[in-house]
Parts: sequence; structure tokens; C-alpha cells
Amino acid sequence: MNVTRSAWLSAGLPLEVPSTTVDAQCGSSQQASTLAYSLIAAGVVEVAVACGVEIMNKVPLGSTTPKDPDVGKPINRGYWKHYEYTTQFEGAERMAERSGISRAGADAFGLLSQERSAAALRDGRFASQLVPIEVPERGPDGTNLGTTVLFERDEAPRPSTLEGLARLKPTGRPNGVHTAGTSSQIADGAAALLLMSRDRAEALGVTPLATVVDACLVGCDPVLMLEGPIPATRKLLGDNGLSMGDVDVVEINEAFASVVLAWDQEVKADMSRVNTNGGAIALGHPIGATGVVLITKAVHELARSNGEHALVTMCCGGGLSTGTLLRRG
Repeated sequence: MNVTRSAWLSAGLPLEVPSTTVDAQCGSSQQASTLAYSLIAAGVVEVAVACGVEIMNKVPLGSTTPKDPDVGKPINRGYWKHYEYTTQFEGAERMAERSGISRAGADAFGLLSQERSAAALRDGRFASQLVPIEVPERGPDGTNLGTTVLFERDEAPRPSTLEGLARLKPTGRPNGVHTAGTSSQIADGAAALLLMSRDRAEALGVTPLATVVDACLVGCDPVLMLEGPIPATRKLLGDNGLSMGDVDVVEINEAFASVVLAWDQEVKADMSRVNTNGGAIALGHPIGATGVVLITKAVHELARSNGEHALVTMCCGGGLSTGTLLRRG
């Protein structure tokens, strides 16, 4: 169903406010933010909320694909006439092959994500971004105990070492580069952004944290599938007369280590500015929520580091990539 509308009404919010749900695979909530930004820029609305949610423990990947053969298949013979159908695991391995990314290189990046996330949590860098929630306590058999517990922070990251990562089994191929330690964690999560026109913000006395400079959705090879952040980055920078040297904060989704490492080979980023507080390898990738999570992280890191521009991008299933260019204030 329309999860956005259902969530809005379940919260007891005004029924006159419309809601719609977007599917851009992993980039769904980031694309929702792009649509919200576009509606505001076009003068259609003055205020919009872009949000995303995923409960992967209850609704795992693929669970919504019809199992009844009479219903049909989402990937049919017409698709196969044009493209080989690959999984994201296979796409990540092919990217690693193409870019010469080794198991050791991927493991080193996975460790960096864990270390950066742990440091960010110790320093309280996410405190301004997280909303504590009360969740029902359940017994060992899953029964509701009638009590609640306050959930204040994510369960990730996990203590890691290079030696420990080296012992993990590959996930994509028997001799593959990626493991559970260099792939995004399965996670539950939700995130939301409030966007409004500059005039409306001033009228309400609201001081914006950041301004959307530009946004995009690009298509890329659906076989490799995960290389989209490369053309998305080039488009946003090229359309706005910027270079990677002008970008102070980068949030690129760590779907797999090869996504970030292959992107860096092409765009020549300063990796000290990329995912400085860790990424999805350590913190998880609640699919529909991650785009807005990354934008939130970028906005708050711009404020913390006193930077000017931030770039947010992620690969999406089916050969897509979302991108957002932000300016502080």
C-alpha cells in the first residue's frame, strides 16, 4: 500500500495533506527529496517532507516479488532481449574486477568505515540527528511483555580488525572480493527531511540548515548496476561549475566497498572528506531510508566542519543513481 499516506494518517496528522510513495530502489527516499525540491522550486508547493523507511527484519529484500507464476515476473523475456540480469552481489564483483579492487583493499575500506562510525558515536556526532523511540519489549518466544524500552542509538557498528575481516567468507562469489564485512549491513530505519521555499522559511522564522543547489537521477549500465554514482557526481559538478576540490563533505552509500573505491578511482576524491563518520558497511543500509539518512548526515557534518558544499549520491538497483548537491545555510 501507500506507506507514506498510511504513516501520515497513523501519526494523526492533518488528513488534508497528501502523500505519495516513490520507488527508485535503494535511492527511493533521496529521489523523494529530489521530487520535493523540484515541487518547491516549481512553485507547486511551499513545504514538503521527504522521508523513507525500511524494516528489513520483517520485509527482507525480494519478499514483495510475486511467488505465484500466474501473476508474472518483474524481469521478463523482454528484459532479457536487451540485458543480462545480474544480482547486486554480482554487479559489485564485476566492478571490483574492472577497477582492480582486491580483497585486501576492500577489507581495509570496511575497517575504515567501522572505525570512523565508532569514533563518530563516541564523539556524539549523531546526537543532533537521531530521534529516540520507545519499542515494545518481547520475551524469548516473541510475545509482547507489555513494557517498552527506549531505543536511543543504532546497534551498529561492530568492533572489527583486519585479521577478523580476512577470515570472513565471500558473499557474491566463492572467491569474491566482498564479504559481510565489506557489504552494507541489513538494517531497520526511517528518516525524514523538512524542505521549504526560502520565502516560506523566512515567513515562519525558520533558519535553514542547508540549501539544495541541484539534484539528479541518472541511468547507468543495469548489468554492472552499481556504477551510477560516477555519472551522477560528474553531472552535478559539471552542471554547477564545481570540481571535487570544491566539495567539503561527501556521503556516498557503501552498498559494497567496490562502489566507493571504483567511484574514487574515477572522480579522484579527497577520501578524508568522504563518509567521514562511516557509512552503510558499519551503520547499515535500511534500503528505502538511506537516501534521506545520507542527506541528514551531510547537512549536519557541513555544520560541524564549517564546510560549504556537500555531495550525496548512491547506487540503486536496476542501474540508477541519485544525487544531491547541498550548500550550508
